[in-house]
Amino acid sequence: MRRYLFADESGCLAFTKGPNVSRYFILCTITSDSCQIGYELLELKRQLAWEGHAVDEPLHATTDKQIVRDRVFDLIQRQTFRVDATILEKSKAQPQVRHTEVNFYQYAWFYHFKNVAPNIVTSNDELFLMASSLGTRKKKAAFSEAINNVTQQCLSGMNWRTTFWPAQSDPCLQIADYCAWAIQRKWEKDDDRSYRLIQNKIVREYDLWSHGSKHYY
Repeated sequence: MRRYLFADESGCLAFTKGPNVSRYFILCTITSDSCQIGYELLELKRQLAWEGHAVDEPLHATTDKQIVRDRVFDLIQRQTFRVDATILEKSKAQPQVRHTEVNFYQYAWFYHFKNVAPNIVTSNDELFLMASSLGTRKKKAAFSEAINNVTQQCLSGMNWRTTFWPAQSDPCLQIADYCAWAIQRKWEKDDDRSYRLIQNKIVREYDLWSHGSKHYY
């Protein structure tokens, strides 16, 4: 069986305190046996446009109007897929972990994927992993290589493929964005309104450094 995993992140990669700097970096993945939800999201976008809502850009939870968010979350609630999230409180990252953005990114992916992969695929499955790209062209290449390195470690001997596409290129990545945003709102803003709408789909929500007490900045 071929399984599909779509990934998005929430939070920035700035390791400092200040306005508009996130406390957490959150890696969120959704896993499904099909891409049907992507087709339905496109149909929803067409319906929203027919109703006169401004949806000229790719759907993005941070910037979409609340009426659009409500409709997208209503669609998400009616679908079957699993959500996994790894939460990293950035100030607890040791200096060698956050030496570079790519190093931190690969670290986050490794600890997320090594715990998720055994629960979503078996040796007889195929996995198509699609991550939402970010950063400059140079960073995109480095982040893509980081994901490939992690996948090689965690899926040795299995049949898998990875892509690193802009979120606008695949509607399923936009679903991952919505799920990541809902989780981020809970952790960063103590706002669980949207989180509660997807809570029954969240299988694993793990605070990687929950037992740590030392902050490095």
